[in-house]
Amino acid sequence: MADKQDAIALLKADHREVEELFEQFEKAAGDGRKQKLAEQICLQLSVHSAIEEEIFYPACEGKVEEDLLKESYVEHDGAKVLIAEILNGGPDDEYYDSKVKVLSEEIEHHVQEEEKRMEGLFAQARKAGLDMDALGEQLAARKQELTAEYKASGVPTPTLTTMESTTV
Repeated sequence: MADKQDAIALLKADHREVEELFEQFEKAAGDGRKQKLAEQICLQLSVHSAIEEEIFYPACEGKVEEDLLKESYVEHDGAKVLIAEILNGGPDDEYYDSKVKVLSEEIEHHVQEEEKRMEGLFAQARKAGLDMDALGEQLAARKQELTAEYKASGVPTPTLTTMESTTV
């Protein structure tokens, strides 16, 4: 596999891909096209948050600012709630486009926190001396596994780390 990426390069590439999907959603016409893009966004974000929470964040514990790491988990949970809403709804839901828009804004904020130069989560993790190549291999393998699983059986109902799951 010649295109191995370190952990941060892989996670940043995921960020760029989902940003592009959000842009496509904004420009899309037709409910079918929008739903297909929204489902792709939800799939990619679900895989991305899972690999960060299973592999990257635990590797960062005790090595990066604790508050920043906690915020990342809370931001993921906020996104997961919207992802579940989007996947359980459809373009005929009067709030569908708004939910995708708010998800886009939440993700944009989250990405800025992770990628911020000098004090962002990624910068802190790199300064801490984590083995980014080994983490990259773990992330890539798990990403491939989860992507195949979610494509085959659908994105599972998200598990929240920092919030109580409530039904309204």
